[in-house]
Amino acid sequence: MSLFHNKYRVESTRLRSWDYSSSAAYFVTLCTFNKEQYFGAITNEEMYWSCLGIVANDCWLAIPQHFPFVDLDVFTVMPNHVHGIIGINRTFDNQKEQSGNSFGPQSKNLGSIMRGYKIGVTNYAKENNLAFKWQPRFHDHIIRNEEEYLKIGNYIITNPKKWREDTFYRK
Repeated sequence: MSLFHNKYRVESTRLRSWDYSSSAAYFVTLCTFNKEQYFGAITNEEMYWSCLGIVANDCWLAIPQHFPFVDLDVFTVMPNHVHGIIGINRTFDNQKEQSGNSFGPQSKNLGSIMRGYKIGVTNYAKENNLAFKWQPRFHDHIIRNEEEYLKIGNYIITNPKKWREDTFYRK
């Protein structure tokens, strides 16, 4: 931890040498606060969404409407977290939007995509008086090769079947 304005803050877990607005595939995990099961339940290895789980799914599918340079890949909404693979696809025409700083333009990078997603789900919960809160931050992993991509994709797809062994599982 370091001090900022005389307050402790947790250092970023992001790879400092990486521009998170760059074209790449990213594995992301977003968790609910205290791993509360807001999004539904798993019965017989199948996920059954609550109304908020449906919204979490729909908001995920809407990401490319707000960020047209994003390609969605496999994802799953679990009872207390969301896993997904997000592709940032910077074509020649939209690369001129990049700022070149180490975190990329703050409105067009992985962080802004995840903030937008979290805001969409949170706004629905607030508008409908539903108790809900995200865990601060999110986990990301830059997918570096086809082997990693296949392994992570399989993990996401099979996550509901392995719920009881999942690190996010809570009774």
